[in-house]
Amino acid sequence: MIDSRRLRTEVEALKHGLGRRGVDAGELDKAAALDERWRLLTSRQEAARARVKALSRGVGDARRAGDAAAAEEKAAESRRIGEEEKALAREAEGAAAELHDLLLRLPNVPSAGAPDGTGAGDNVVVRVEHYDPGAYGAHQRVPHWEVGAQLGILDLAAGAKLAGAMFPLYRRAGATLVRALCQLALDRNADAFEEVRPPQLVRTETMVSTGHLPKFEDDAYHVERDDLWAIPTAEVPLTSLARDQILDEADLPWRLMAHTSCFRREAGSAGRDTRGLLRVHEFDKVEILAYATPEQAEKVHADLVARAEGSLQALGLAYRVLDLCAGDLGASSARTFDLEVYAPGCDLWLEASSISWFTDYQARRAKVRYRPAAGGPPAFVHTLNGSGLAVPRVWAALVETYRQPDGSVALPPALHPYMRGLTTIT
Repeated sequence: MIDSRRLRTEVEALKHGLGRRGVDAGELDKAAALDERWRLLTSRQEAARARVKALSRGVGDARRAGDAAAAEEKAAESRRIGEEEKALAREAEGAAAELHDLLLRLPNVPSAGAPDGTGAGDNVVVRVEHYDPGAYGAHQRVPHWEVGAQLGILDLAAGAKLAGAMFPLYRRAGATLVRALCQLALDRNADAFEEVRPPQLVRTETMVSTGHLPKFEDDAYHVERDDLWAIPTAEVPLTSLARDQILDEADLPWRLMAHTSCFRREAGSAGRDTRGLLRVHEFDKVEILAYATPEQAEKVHADLVARAEGSLQALGLAYRVLDLCAGDLGASSARTFDLEVYAPGCDLWLEASSISWFTDYQARRAKVRYRPAAGGPPAFVHTLNGSGLAVPRVWAALVETYRQPDGSVALPPALHPYMRGLTTIT
C-alpha cells in the first residue's frame, strides 16, 4: 500500500501518479482528510491521557496533604477526562481503520518509466523476436484444441465433466508436456533461485499482502469453512514467506522460485475468447520472485525479464515484449513487462508472462523490511516477480508451432530430456 506519510507531503504528486491510472483525485483527498483526522484525534487522546496522569498525581498529593475534598474533586475530573480519552481512542481507531481500508484499495503509483495510456491498446511493443508471419504453413494454422483432440493429448470435455468449463484435462504426452515445461523452467533458474514448494491454500492475510485482497475477491476461490484461499499464483505465498520479518541487506536480493497449480475464477472474462487453453480456471506455472533493496530492484527486474524470455527462446517460440502503460498495470505494480507468445493456429499473441516491479507497495502490506548495511532504521524491501513459464498458453503455442504436415508435433530439443524419450508426439 501507499505510505500514508506521503498524503501529508506529496498528495499532489500522488494525484498525478494515480491519475495516470484513472484514479479519481477525490480518493486521495478523502485519504488525506482521514489521515489528518486520525492525527488530530490521536493528539487530543494523548493530551487527555497526559491530563489524567497529572490529575492522578494531584489526587495523591491532596490525600497526602489531608485535603480529602480536593482529592475527590481531582479524582472526579480524572474519571471524566478518562472517559473522554476512551471516546477519542475509539474515534481514532475508527479513522485509522477507515484509512487503512481505503489505502488497501488504492493501487500502486506507476513508475515514471511506465508509458502513458488508459488500456491494453496503449501498451508499447518493445521488440518482436523470431516472428515471421509468412513462415507458417497451413499445417501450423490449426488451433491447439483441434491438435490436442486429434492426438488424444488434450481432453476438454473430460475436464468439463469432472470440474466444469475452463478446467482442462491433459492426457498421455500432453500431460507429460505440462510437467516437462515446468521442469525446464525450474532447471533454467536453479542457478540463482531457491526452489520452494509452498502451500496452495493460504490465509486471508497472505492474499492481502500481495494486493489480491480485498480488490480481487471475486476472482479468487475461497474455502469458506476453513477461511483459506486457493492461490491465483505462487507470488502470493512467496511474497509472504518473509512477512513480518527484517532481513539483512547482505542477503539481498533473495531469489525464490516455485512450481504450483494456480486457480482463478476469471470472473471478469465474460465475452472474451475462452476456447481451448486461452483462458482457464486452473493451470500450472513456475513463478520467479525476488526481494531486493530499492537500489537493486531495476537490475533485478531486468534479470527476471531476461530469464522469462530465455525459456521462450529455448523453446524456439516467437514472442514479443510489451511495456505496459499506466492504465493497464496490475493494481500492485509500478512497472510491468509482458511477454506474449505467438500461436499460429489461433493467429493470436497470447500473454505468457507478466514480470512486475512492485516497489515497496506489497512489502508495506506484508511488513517485509531489511537492515541497511550502512546503518539506520529498517527500510521496506522492494518485491518483484514474474512467470518463469506459465503452461497453458505456452503449451498451446508450442503444439501449434511445431505441428507437422502429417499431424504430429515435433518437440523442441530443450524438452527432450524431460519427455521420457519422446521427440515427437504422434
